[in-house]
Amino acid sequence: MLIAQLSDLHVQPHGTLAYGVVDTNPFVERAFQAVAALDPRPDIVILSGDLTDSGLDAEYDILADLIRRHLPMPVYLIPGNHDRREGIKARLDHLPGVRDDPTFVHYVIEDFPVRLVMLDSIVPEQGHGELCVERLAFLDRVLSAAPTKPTLVVLHHPPVLSGIAHMDEVSLRKPEGLEAIIRRHPQVERILCGHAHRPIIARFGGSLIQVAPSVAHQVTLDLRPDGPATFNMEPPAFLLHHWRPEARLVSHQVYVGEFAGPYPFEMEAEG
Repeated sequence: MLIAQLSDLHVQPHGTLAYGVVDTNPFVERAFQAVAALDPRPDIVILSGDLTDSGLDAEYDILADLIRRHLPMPVYLIPGNHDRREGIKARLDHLPGVRDDPTFVHYVIEDFPVRLVMLDSIVPEQGHGELCVERLAFLDRVLSAAPTKPTLVVLHHPPVLSGIAHMDEVSLRKPEGLEAIIRRHPQVERILCGHAHRPIIARFGGSLIQVAPSVAHQVTLDLRPDGPATFNMEPPAFLLHHWRPEARLVSHQVYVGEFAGPYPFEMEAEG
C-alpha cells in the first residue's frame, strides 16, 4: 500500500500571495500532479492540515477543484490551525469522514491494510494545538477497537518540540495524554503530522512521529533560542509511506519539481 502525505497547502484566493511572497496555489497544483504521476500511483492521499491560508469558503472551493482535477484516488484530510471546521464540513463534505462527528473533523478509515485514525488537534482562532478529554477518549476508544491492525494516527500539530522556537510555541500543548494512549497501543506504526513546514522525525510513546514538509514554503531551520519567525523557499516536498507486511512502514521524502536524470549508475564505456 502506498500513502502520499501532503501538508500545509495554504490554498488562497487566486492572485493572493501568502505573506506577500508565496503564490501557494500553483505549488499545490504541481504537488498534486506529481502525486498523480507517480508509478506506482499512491492508493490514497492524506492532507495533514493547513489546507487553506484563512479558512475562507472560496479557498475550500479552490482546493475541492484541485482535488477533483488531479487526485483520482481517495483523499483523507484533517484541519490545521489556519482552517475552520465549519468551512471544511460545508465545502468539502463530499470527502470521506469530514462530517462523521458533529463537532470535530476526526474519523477512522478501515478500508485498507493500514488503518487510519484522523485526529482533530485544532483550537479555533489559535496557532497551537490541544487534545481535549473528548478527543483523547475518541482516540483511545478507536485504537482499542482494533488492537492488532497496523495503524497510522494523523494530526496537524506535532506533540514534540523541534528546537525551532517560534514553532514550538504553537506545537501541541499538554502532549502527555496523547503519549500515554500511544504507548498503550503498540499497533500505532507512525504518528503523522504537519504544521512545522519541515521534515522532522522523533520518538514518541514507543512509536515514531514523522512531520511532513510543506508543498509550498518551508520554515527556516534556525535552532537558536531567540531565532526569528521566518520562512524560505526550500524545495517543496511531500512524504510517501510504503506499507508492506514484511517490511512494515517505510517512508520516503519526495521533492516536487523537474530534475536532471535519471541516469544509470553504470555508464557505457566510450569507444
